[in-house]
Amino acid sequence: MSDEVALPRIAFTDPAGDSLVVDARPGDSVMATARRHGVPGIRGDCGGFMACATCHVYVDPADFETLAPIGPVEEEMLCGTAAERLETSRLSCQIEVGADADLHVTLPERQI
Repeated sequence: MSDEVALPRIAFTDPAGDSLVVDARPGDSVMATARRHGVPGIRGDCGGFMACATCHVYVDPADFETLAPIGPVEEEMLCGTAAERLETSRLSCQIEVGADADLHVTLPERQI
């Protein structure tokens, strides 16, 4: 019997449709996970302080409703994204990785 605990996984799909699936640490943000694994297309210039919107992602609709709601500051920052805002747009710095939930996000065509 193994004591290993399965880590949640995040699938990052780029605008061309190519995906990279990485292990994530529960409690980290999706942005921190992307940066740790060198996922291209997630800039996160402000380091997760909701001051730049360069970590914009489109969350898979099946996953979107499972996330914490968008707060007023994130809502305001999403109005200034470089790529089109969609119904499932989020700032990846504001999405906390859950302990038992995998997640799929798609990167926009541009961040700046």
